[in-house]
Amino acid sequence: MSRSRRDIVWIPTFALLVAFAVPWPLWGVDRVVAGLPVWIWWHVAWLGLCTVLFSRFARSGAWERGMGLRTDTGDDRRESPVAGGDRP
Repeated sequence: MSRSRRDIVWIPTFALLVAFAVPWPLWGVDRVVAGLPVWIWWHVAWLGLCTVLFSRFARSGAWERGMGLRTDTGDDRRESPVAGGDRP
């Protein structure tokens, strides 16, 4: 299976997200901001970044191509049957 270059870019992107999920630069820092330790704010910001990047990953179609659900690269969505009848 051949992968496009834009799909391969997601591999190191997610590797970096996993590597920096632990706040290594803040190890041993006791600073407090707005009543919470700085490492808590690191996680809040990191989860926001993960949310944005995963949203872009899913919208790019890389998930479908990686799972073999769709082979084309266009924006045409795969038709799925609707339980209980036709769409209104």
